[in-house]
Amino acid sequence: MQTHTISRRQASARRRAASAGLIAAAAAGLLAAAAADAQERFGPPELATTRVTDDVHVIRDRGSGNVTVLVADHGVLLIDDKFPQNHAGLLAEVAKLTDQPVRFVINTHMHADHSGGNALLQALGVPVIASANARRIMAETQTEGLPDITIDEHLRIHFGGKPVDLYYFGRGHTNGDVVVHLPEDRIVVMGDLFALYGPYEHLIHYAAGGSARDWSQTLERVLELDFDTVIPGHSAVTDRANLEGYLAETLRLQDMVREMNRQQRPREEIEAVLRSEFNWSGLSMQFGLDGIIAEMR
Repeated sequence: MQTHTISRRQASARRRAASAGLIAAAAAGLLAAAAADAQERFGPPELATTRVTDDVHVIRDRGSGNVTVLVADHGVLLIDDKFPQNHAGLLAEVAKLTDQPVRFVINTHMHADHSGGNALLQALGVPVIASANARRIMAETQTEGLPDITIDEHLRIHFGGKPVDLYYFGRGHTNGDVVVHLPEDRIVVMGDLFALYGPYEHLIHYAAGGSARDWSQTLERVLELDFDTVIPGHSAVTDRANLEGYLAETLRLQDMVREMNRQQRPREEIEAVLRSEFNWSGLSMQFGLDGIIAEMR
C-alpha cells in the first residue's frame, strides 16, 4: 500500500496554459457529446438515482459523469462529484437517501465532469482522494479543488464497516484513472476507463497521458478482481461480461490501427475506419486520432 502527501510542484506557464485548454475542452466536449451523439447512453435528462444495493446507489444524468454513493450510518462516500453546477442537485439526491453528511470523495480521474464539484465539497470540510497522476495534472492546469490525498498504486479505506479498495492499474483514458473495488458487494466503479457501451467507445486523452496500447493491460488487471457488477463512467450499471466485451473491443481497436499502419494507409483512411467501426466522432478524433496512429506504429 502506498500513499503520498500533496505535491506542490509547479509546471511551466506554457505547459499549464496548453493543458488547461485541453482539459477544459474535454469537459465541454463530453457535455456536448451527451447532448448530441450519445444522449441515451449518458443517462436521463435530469439527475436521477438508481439503487444498486441497499447501501450503494448511482446518481446519473446525461450531462456529466456518474456518481456512485456509498451510504453508511456515520456518513456518505462519493465516487466522483460531477460539474460545479451539479453540486446542489447532487446533494439533494444524496439527501433523499440519508440525512448523514458526505465524509469523503474519490475522483476516478481529473476531468471536470467527474471532479468539478471538488472545491465546493472541500469548502464543507470533505477531503478528496485521487491518484497522484490525476492531482499532478490538475495542479499543472491550475484546476480548483485539488485532491487532498493521493495514491500511487493502492489504498484501502474502511467505510461503514466495509473495505473500499482504490487501485491505479495503469494508463487508458488518461494517466490518472482510479478503479474502485467494493469487494463485499462484488462491484467495480470504472470511471471513464469504461465510460460507454451500446455501442462501446474510447476517448483517449493523450495530452493527459492516455494510451490505447496500455488500455487493454489496464482492463486485464481490473478483470483479475472479484466482481459481478460494473458501474461505468457514464452508461447504466452493467455486468462483468460487458466489461470483458469492452476489453475485446479495445484489443480489436489496437489490432486494426496497427495493421493499417503496417499497410501504410493514409490518416484519412484510418479516420474513416475509426468512425465506421469504432464509433469515434468529434472529441475522440480531436484528442485521439493522431495519438493512436503514432502509438500503434
